[in-house]
Amino acid sequence: MLLFGQAAEPAPLRLVCPRAEVRCFEVLEFELPGLETPPDPFDPAGVDAAVVFRAAGQTWRVPAFFGQDYERRRVGGRDWFYPRGEPGWKVRFAPTRVGEFTATAEVRDARGVRSSEPVRFTGLPPTRPGFLRVSRGDPRWLEFSDGTPFFAIGQNLAFIGSEQYFTLSRAEEAFARLAAHGANYLRVWTGCGDWALAIEAPKSAWGRSWEGQVPIVPMPGEPGRRCVWLTNTVTPVRPSHDVALRPATTYRVTGRVRAGAGGAVRLEVQGTTSPNLAPAVPETWAPFRHEFTTGPEDFWLAEMRFRRDGPGEAWLADLSLREAGGGPELLWEADVNRPARGWYNPLDCFWLDELLVAAQRHGVYLQLCLLTRDLYMAALKDPTSAAYDRAIADAQKTLRYAVARWGAFTSVAAWEYWNEMDPGLPTDRFYSELGEFLERTDPWGHLRSTSTWGPSPKDCRHPKLDLADVHFYYRPADHARLRDEVEGILDRARWLREQAPNKPALQGECGLADDQWRLTDEMKRSRELVDFHNMLWASALSGTSGTALAWWWERLDERNHYPHYRPLSRFLADVPWTGGEVQAFTDETAAGAVRVVGLKTRRAAWVWCFHRAAAWKHVVTAGQTPAPVRGAQLVLTDLADGECRVEWGDTRSGEVLEAAPARVRDGRLALVVPEFTHDLALKVVR
Repeated sequence: MLLFGQAAEPAPLRLVCPRAEVRCFEVLEFELPGLETPPDPFDPAGVDAAVVFRAAGQTWRVPAFFGQDYERRRVGGRDWFYPRGEPGWKVRFAPTRVGEFTATAEVRDARGVRSSEPVRFTGLPPTRPGFLRVSRGDPRWLEFSDGTPFFAIGQNLAFIGSEQYFTLSRAEEAFARLAAHGANYLRVWTGCGDWALAIEAPKSAWGRSWEGQVPIVPMPGEPGRRCVWLTNTVTPVRPSHDVALRPATTYRVTGRVRAGAGGAVRLEVQGTTSPNLAPAVPETWAPFRHEFTTGPEDFWLAEMRFRRDGPGEAWLADLSLREAGGGPELLWEADVNRPARGWYNPLDCFWLDELLVAAQRHGVYLQLCLLTRDLYMAALKDPTSAAYDRAIADAQKTLRYAVARWGAFTSVAAWEYWNEMDPGLPTDRFYSELGEFLERTDPWGHLRSTSTWGPSPKDCRHPKLDLADVHFYYRPADHARLRDEVEGILDRARWLREQAPNKPALQGECGLADDQWRLTDEMKRSRELVDFHNMLWASALSGTSGTALAWWWERLDERNHYPHYRPLSRFLADVPWTGGEVQAFTDETAAGAVRVVGLKTRRAAWVWCFHRAAAWKHVVTAGQTPAPVRGAQLVLTDLADGECRVEWGDTRSGEVLEAAPARVRDGRLALVVPEFTHDLALKVVR
C-alpha cells in the first residue's frame, strides 16, 4: 500500500460537476473524487486544492474543503446524524453573472501541481437578489448584489446545539417563523466552545471546559503526545454531541491501554463489558479491540466508560469507534491529540451547512460569529510576537475554510471574527491582515465585522471592518444615567454614528439584564415583552443599519415574540434606504413625556412616538398603567412643500388607526398626535 507523501504517480485529477445549469447566486457543489487525504487535510501547506472558474474574461479561484457528509433523521424527537460514506473534497461556487463557465481543479502538494480537465456549466438569470454588501449609493446602509436595499430586522439566536434550547431542527423552525413575520437577520455563534455550535473548538469526550481539570496528560513512553489518565475507578466517555448509531449493526471499539502490575481495565459500553484490557507486560502499551452489536431500536451510543480495578495507575490512548466493517470515525471527540486551532469539528460544520441552507430557503441572513475567541485572545497581546503571527496564520486558515465551505451561500451576511474581544488588545494589525486575506480569498466579498466586550471606537473606524458594532444591555447600574431602555438604545445609536458616520452600523446585542449581565427575576416571571418591543422600534428608526439584535432568544421564543416583527417590517417596507437622503432625528413633545424617534427624506417620514411611562421599569417593575397622552403636538421640518398623506398606526397589530391628507408649508408639517397610551407609529407619504 502506498501512503500519502510517497513518490508515486498520482491518479489523474477529476472534477465532477453535478449539473449543467445553475441560477446566479445559487450554490453549485463540485466533487474531487480520489484526491488523497493528507495527515492534516485542513492545512493548505500540505494539499492546496482549489477550482478556477472562468467566464467572459473573469476568473475566480475558490478553495476546496475537506468535509464529512451526514445522514439526518428525527428519532424520538431528537436530531440524529450519522456519517454518510467517507469524508472527501468538495468545492462550492455561486455564479454572480449569467453566461457560460468553465471550471478546472488545481492541486498543489508535495508531488507538484496538477490540473483536471475543464468542465462546463451555464449561469442562468437569478431569482434572488444576491449577496449583501455595503450600499454603493449610501455607505451607511446595506444592499444586495442587484442594488436592492436591505435593512436588517432580527435578533441573536446564538447558541445552537444538541444540549441547547435551540437544536438544529428547532433553529430551522425558528427561521421559518421569523421569516413569516418579516424578520430577515440573525446573529449566530459558530465559536461556542464545547457547549454549542463551534467550528474550531477543543470539544472533548473527557470533560467540559467549565468543569476544571480534565484527565488529559502527557503520554508515558511517547513524548510529544497526550493520553487519558484513568485516575478514578470509573472514567466516563462523554462527547458533547449525541453519538448516533445504526440499529442491528456491529461496532468495534479500539485503542491502547497501559497499566501497572496487578491492575485491570475494562470497557463497559452498550450493555457489554470487555475482558481485562490491561497489558500482559506492566508499564507497556497494549492495543485492544472490543465489539458490540446494537439492538433493533438502538439509535444512540449509551453510557460508555472505562472501569479501573486493582493497584497502580492506568492510561488510555487512541480510543476509536467505527463500524466493524470500517467507515468514518464516530468518536472523534475522544482524540486528545488533535490541535486546538486549525482542526474543524465535522458535525458542527455539517450543522452550519444545514443552517445556511435553511436560512437561504427562508430569506434569512446570518451574521456568523466565526472564531472561538478564547483560542486566540492570549496570543494577541504583542503584535510583534511570534504568537501574534501564529494567531493570524491560524485565523486565516480558518477563514479560508469558511470561504470554501460556506462562502457561496448568499445567506452568509457577514464574517464576525469573534464575540466580544478585549477592546484594549492591539488588534489593528490582526484585522488588517485578515481583511486583506479575505479580499484575496473570498470572491463574493462578504462583509467583515467584529465585537468587543466594551465599546471600541478603533474597531468602528477600522478600514478593513465593514460593519461597526456595539453591544448594550440596560441594567440597574444604568438607571442614574439613562431613564429607560429606549434612551439606552438611542444613546448607543448616536455613539455608533459618531464613530462610523459612513459605514453600516448595528447594535449586535441588546436587552435588559442585571448588573452581572444575566436575566433578571422579573424577566423570568413576566410574560410581557415590553422591553423587546420598545428596543425593536427605537433601534429601527435610530439611524443604524438594522434593528438592535436582541439577546435572550429562549425567553423571546417561549413568549412567542415573532408577531412583533411583522408590523415593523411592513412599516419600513418603503423606506428608500440607499437613496442618499434618509436622515434620523429625535424630538420630545408633551412636556418631555413623549419621545419622538424617526427617519425622514424630503418627501416622506417614518416616526415612532413613545410614551416614557410605557418603559419596562414603569409597566412591569412598578406595575403601572400609562395614563393616556392627549393633545401632543408634533412638528416635522425640512420636508418638501406639497400635499401628503398622514397615517397613524398601531405598532402591535400593524393596523392603520387614522389616515388623512395634509399639506407641508414652508418645509413644516404640524400635527396633533392622536390619543395613545404606549406607543404609536406615524408615516407621512406623498
